[in-house]
Amino acid sequence: MVDAVIFICFVASFLTTLALMPKWLRKTEIIGLVGKDMNKPKKPDVPEAGGVTVIAGAAIGVLVYIFLFTFYFRSEFSLIEIMATLTTILLAGFIGFIDDIIGWKSGISQKTKVFLTIPIAVPLAVVNAGNSMMILPFIGAIDFGFFFPLFIIPIGIIGAINGYNMLAGYNGLEAGMGAIILTTLAFIAWLSGSGWVSMISLITVFSILAFMIYNMYPARVFPGDSFTYAIGAMIASVAILGNMEKFAVILFIPYFFDALMYVRFRFIDRAQKVEAYAKINSDGSLDMPNEKVYDFTHLAIKVLKRVKKKVYEKDVVLSVFLFEIALSAVVFLWWLFTESKMI
Repeated sequence: MVDAVIFICFVASFLTTLALMPKWLRKTEIIGLVGKDMNKPKKPDVPEAGGVTVIAGAAIGVLVYIFLFTFYFRSEFSLIEIMATLTTILLAGFIGFIDDIIGWKSGISQKTKVFLTIPIAVPLAVVNAGNSMMILPFIGAIDFGFFFPLFIIPIGIIGAINGYNMLAGYNGLEAGMGAIILTTLAFIAWLSGSGWVSMISLITVFSILAFMIYNMYPARVFPGDSFTYAIGAMIASVAILGNMEKFAVILFIPYFFDALMYVRFRFIDRAQKVEAYAKINSDGSLDMPNEKVYDFTHLAIKVLKRVKKKVYEKDVVLSVFLFEIALSAVVFLWWLFTESKMI
């Protein structure tokens, strides 16, 4: 019976996003909320802020999960933490959507974006989510106590949101990375006995999968900051609730790379303008946009050019996915040889 409940939640999430997407595409075209697909030769207009439908799907799926366990099974479970997580992603999506609207017209500075994401950390902080006891490599167990909700949670959520927003701009990239990371964390949470954490993570994954039908190459919709903010917040929330922060750090290696490259071009090379998008050739193949690597996708292009003569957008996205899947395998092996012995 529980398996049937799980299936219902996943279906509700998937179908909600799938049903809303055509309506969203029509509305964005009417109001002109579109962006240029910069990695295509003709740079076609594509509807923006499709993440709104993903948030709606995830929210409906989580609410169905809460409803069934509350009214049908009459089970007491982590309702406060789940509601705090739902509030977090809704708030993140709302602020991201504001960024989509304002940024689309006039642009928002990076400092302002960081400031806007601070309130997103409040819901999980006020309910003291997660476990303040953390086991750090080479150090051991440390109890952060009251410091955990006041500083660790906000830093984790704000960092995840702004970091996840950096590796973007290629068809299907943001959505696919979110699906891989959340699936990995869901699997580890399930094996660790945190079934409800796994559930809210997988419910979000099913919403992302419905979105990917429209977002994969050639994209018919862009995710926008409404998507990256919400999914970044969800990744951080799942990691905190399932005590999987160290695994999330490993899965975020491509984003740490982008952060380091940002420091490189901004403060070391002091470059005036750096293109994150690739250089487009007439046949649709891609080249490095700059002489140096300033983005993880640039690194992917550089490596792929050593293997094949022509590199296309799908090649870049697939190579990033494969790298992330390899990181997922590392996370699983780490859990298998260390954490599994504690269960």
